[in-house]
Amino acid sequence: MNVTLIAVDRLRESYLREGCAMYVKRLGPLLPVRTIDVRSATQSEESSALLKQIPAEATLWALDRGGTELSSEQLAGHLQAVERSGSRHLALVIGGADGLGAAILARADLVWSLSPLTFLHEMARLLVLEQLYRAVKINRGEPYHR
Repeated sequence: MNVTLIAVDRLRESYLREGCAMYVKRLGPLLPVRTIDVRSATQSEESSALLKQIPAEATLWALDRGGTELSSEQLAGHLQAVERSGSRHLALVIGGADGLGAAILARADLVWSLSPLTFLHEMARLLVLEQLYRAVKINRGEPYHR
């Protein structure tokens, strides 16, 4: 299975770029991840741009503060379920400052909340990548998750 992480805006801070690159590299042999940035604009324009980047056949997870909070073990279970479903592609979408539009939330197979806290959407990328790595390690029975 391949993963595409689609997010509004680019990573401006070097520590976030480096952290995201580290997890993309770690995930590479286990769960290949490609990242796509879309331009920051109005919520409607962002939603249109994000939707265009989602492969039609992909399982879609939308990151939204109002979504379902998951433990790392629950996330690992959701990831395993997608893999077992035969889906060849998982797309994760992170919106901009105004969040995701209704069309994306309606299309989503899972609306996932990292926390009730508000994060920079740039920081959410790093958290998502780390949690994907953790979920893969949990599913493989490896000791990263302690």
